[in-house]
Amino acid sequence: MMLIIRTCAASFALKMLFVFLVLFVFAVDVLRGQAPNDVRMEFLERRVDSLVSAAIDQRAFPGAQVVMGDLSGIRFQKSYGHHTYAQDRRVEDHHLYDLASVTKVAAAVPALMYLVDQDLIELDEPIGKYLSWWDRGNKRGITFRRALAHFARLKPYLVFWQMAQKKNGAFKRSVFADKPSEKHTIKISEDLYMNPRFHRKMFRAVAKSDLIEEQKYLYSGLTFLFYPQLILDLTGKPIDVFLRDEIFGPIDAERITFRPADYFPLDEIVPTEQDTFFRNRLVKGAVHDENAAMLNGLSTNAGLFASGGDLAKLCQLYLGLGAFEEKSIISHPVFKAFTQCQYCEEGNRRGLGFDKPMIEYNAKSSYVAESASASSFGHSGFTGTFIWVDPEMGFYLVFLSNRVYPDRSQRGLYSSGFRPALHQLMYDAMAK
Repeated sequence: MMLIIRTCAASFALKMLFVFLVLFVFAVDVLRGQAPNDVRMEFLERRVDSLVSAAIDQRAFPGAQVVMGDLSGIRFQKSYGHHTYAQDRRVEDHHLYDLASVTKVAAAVPALMYLVDQDLIELDEPIGKYLSWWDRGNKRGITFRRALAHFARLKPYLVFWQMAQKKNGAFKRSVFADKPSEKHTIKISEDLYMNPRFHRKMFRAVAKSDLIEEQKYLYSGLTFLFYPQLILDLTGKPIDVFLRDEIFGPIDAERITFRPADYFPLDEIVPTEQDTFFRNRLVKGAVHDENAAMLNGLSTNAGLFASGGDLAKLCQLYLGLGAFEEKSIISHPVFKAFTQCQYCEEGNRRGLGFDKPMIEYNAKSSYVAESASASSFGHSGFTGTFIWVDPEMGFYLVFLSNRVYPDRSQRGLYSSGFRPALHQLMYDAMAK
């Protein structure tokens, strides 16, 4: 009994000694003229360095960018590791990553908020009112609100390139060719070109696809494939031009773009996957998502590339609920409508396009920190990307990686619990 008491006393004494040392270091830093905020940020950097370095060592991803900030701008920004495990190119702050499904909230959502702001669409109107091919069969009546909240009974995804295969696995020559021609004008890779007429079959396949039986939350990217056409029809501008003019330009985000190889050197673009089934080559400078690639890289399901610093500017716009450095880009009421939980009473946690914290937090399945407020929102991407904005707490996180390198079987980012751990570090250091 006495041994147990002594052991507990010793353990308590060690804990108190640790607390004393932390307070002592803090006091010394303050006496040296170092503000408490600086101490917190130094503590944050050490913790982030340790967490990211361990993940790289465990091959969760070969490199990454981490950015955290508030309404005043970036508070923490650092790049880690390399483009690949060959370590032939270090990641730098200005390098671009494939955002994958973060594109949904970085392209589709701001574009649709703009349309709502301008009274060009209404959230509770059917999508088919604006896209005639959608207004048929079981898709008639599906509204923007239900589609954006992933509460429309839509299938998650369709694999279009498989629809262009023969029984022996070879591609149909009418759809794909190994060289560009008058018919095959969409470049998928250096030796794979597509006939844009195949888009009609893609659209028809979506229109004819079955709905799931149960009305419940089910993540689906199908409508995001076709919002660029909606933008073009209603504004007269292609999605890339529209976003540059109305969203990215006004916030001075020059390193967010579709089809980055058209604008930036390849060595500034981080590769994603060594594709072994569709393109049969390293995917670099072109969108990883196959469906987006078949849409010439102009899709709001996936397709955007960005540096962490410029994506942080978009997060700052979101943290300002539609305002950036006192410039109103999206009206406050519209922005609030998109970031509120939809169909919560029916078990759906999603906003409009945006993801939200789980209604009941589960550490095993959540990719965000337990400290994330109910008003917070964000999104993750298949390639290993993640953004989260918390207006209640006043800060945001950007994390970019290529966790799919060398292939998509790499799941260390998920199994290690890296994202919620990184996210929690931000709350621990930046919350006042």
